[in-house]
Parts: sequence; structure tokens; C-alpha cells
Amino acid sequence: MQLGLGAKIRELRHRCGQKQETLAEVLGVTPQAVSRWESGGSYPDMEIIPSLANYFGVTIDELFGYGEERNDRIRATVARLEEMNGQNCGKNVNIEECIHLSRRALIEFPGNERLMLCLASALYNAGYVRHGEWHLEDADGYDIYDTDAHRAYAEWQEAILLYEKLLTSAKEADVRHRATRELIHLYANLGEYEKASGLANTCAPMKDGREWMLADACDGKRRAEYLGEGIFAAVEWTAEQMIQCLISVHPQLSPSESANIISRAIALFDCICEEGEYGMCHAKVAELYLYLSAYQWQAGEKDIAFASLDRALACAKAYDQLSGRSEDRYAMPLFRHLRMNPEGYDCMCLTQQLPERWPGWGVPDLSQVKEEMQSSPRWWAWVDQTRNG
Repeated sequence: MQLGLGAKIRELRHRCGQKQETLAEVLGVTPQAVSRWESGGSYPDMEIIPSLANYFGVTIDELFGYGEERNDRIRATVARLEEMNGQNCGKNVNIEECIHLSRRALIEFPGNERLMLCLASALYNAGYVRHGEWHLEDADGYDIYDTDAHRAYAEWQEAILLYEKLLTSAKEADVRHRATRELIHLYANLGEYEKASGLANTCAPMKDGREWMLADACDGKRRAEYLGEGIFAAVEWTAEQMIQCLISVHPQLSPSESANIISRAIALFDCICEEGEYGMCHAKVAELYLYLSAYQWQAGEKDIAFASLDRALACAKAYDQLSGRSEDRYAMPLFRHLRMNPEGYDCMCLTQQLPERWPGWGVPDLSQVKEEMQSSPRWWAWVDQTRNG
């Protein structure tokens, strides 16, 4: 420890461009004492340690060489928690363990904003997988949240407190962005619409998104890369919002009208991809085809519904093949350099997840449709293909 501390003092002094005499004068010791510290012949008295750390603008842990080790442990813990939490996508895989480990990590590293975000997001997920998101229909036939039911979720109440605290203290932009996004959704679920809209109004408009800003910040190949990422992100986002719009008004739509909206969402990808080669966006298109099949079945187009399941399977296989490769991820040459991986997808087994993921979105309740489709041998033949694919 003595040698490590001395080397750190010397490193920090050189970084500041200070002489031993200057440091000695500030600390009220002799230059010879500083020299002995740095050579490992002795070490500072304990009461001097805080002054040393303050002088160099570091923590005491960093002064003793523990800072990077601490940061490595936090990064590893955050990565593990995010991976675990990502597995609880619509089902409870390990949510209890995820929450427990997040709380334990915050005891070890109190106040760390990324670990606090991990706990908040685990609680956010826990509300869904333990209780579900419940919907009602208002007097005008629009889909609304069952806010009375949602207010009873202790997980969401605690998550809101954590998100609110993060928004007052978090320094890192990505932490603030994610906390903002998830908090807005929780406010709406609990009927706190003014809080939700007020927070939403603090966000930048779409034209000020990260990809567009990064494109403006550079030129040449890098600019083309950011523009490509922005285009694909915009298409995925627009397709998702079309589905959310469908969900909002689904009681007013016929199955055929809903199927038409989903087909148009899929068509967005055809605008930028050549001949159905969606690259890493195959995952999102597969999910859209799953959803489409449900409404086609309701509309009485049973053969077409199974054709959509086959298209979903083809897209999932293409995604699985591409997700482990570093080239040809996009059909168009402009976009082949991109490395986008949609959230919530296990990189190498989307094909096998399709039956469980069907219909892709949980609103409206399509369980009756699934029971009907499962009564057909064609459903189980399709399931066999996903397992053997």
C-alpha cells in the first residue's frame, strides 16, 4: 500500500505540474517528507490524507489506487444487472434476484447513479411481470390505463421515487434520459398526466436527437454512419408509434383496418431496405408480422395469417444469422457499417422465441385468438419450424 500510495502521489503531482516543494508548503510538511512518500520510504500521517485528496481533486479511494478497481466492479455489476433485467421481457425470469442484487450493490456503493437506475428499472419491470399493465376503454372508445389498479403497485411507487431522485442528481446524460423516459411512462400509468406531460416537455424534439446531432458534429464517413443510424432509428421509432396509435384506438377499428395499419408499418422498412433485406431490423419486422397475423386471423384471413407467421419466421432466421456476424448487416451499402441491436432481443435465438413472443404486443388481449390458432395443426407445424430452425 505504501509503494502504491507514493507512486500515486508522484503521478498526481506530475499531472498538476507541481514541485515537491510546492506540495510540501501546501500540506505544511518538508520537501524531504514528500520525497520519502513518493519513494516509498514512509507514508503520510492519516490526518494529511484528506488534504492530499482534496488538493489533487480525487477521492481517498482513488488516492490509494482503489478508484479504478471500484469503478471496474461497478461497471461489471451494472452490466450483469442490465443483462438480467433484460431477460424479464414480458415474463418473470429472475426479477426477484435482480431487485435483490441491485439493493445489495447500492449498499456496497451507496448513491451510485447507475446502480440506482438498475434498481429503478428492475422495479419498473417488476410491476409489469408481477401484476401486468391493465387497460380500460373510455366513453369515446379510446384505450386508457387502469390507473386505480396501477397505483397499488408498490414496485412502481418506489421506482418513481428513485427516478425522481436521479433527475435531481444524475450527471450522466444517458442516465437522465432513461430515467426521464421510464418515469414519464410510470406517471401516465398512475394517472399523473400533468407530471408526465411536464416532464415530456423538457425533452428535446425529434430533430434534436443524438444521431442527428452527432452527424452535424462530424463529416466524411463518420457523418454518413450517424445519418444511417438516424434513418434506421427513425423508421423503427415511427413503426412503433404506429402500433401504439393502433392500440390507443383499437376498439374503434375493425380487424382488417388494424391489419392494414400494421402492414403499412412494415412497409416503412421497405422504403429504405432493398428487396426485404432488413438487416438487423429483421427482428422488429418479425415482431410486426407476429402482430399482423393476429388481426388477419380475426378478419377471417386464416391462410394469410399463417403466411405472416412464415414471414416472421424467415425474418427471425435472417436476424439470428446476422446477429453473430460483423459484416453485411444491412442490404444497402450505405448502412452495412451499422451495429444496431434492438432492445429486448436475445442475439442468437429469436427464431426459437417466436411462439412465446406472439403476438408481440400485449394490448389488446389476443389470448382467444391464440387459442383458436393453436387449434390448427398448422400452428404446431410452424412451432416445430421455430424450434428446429
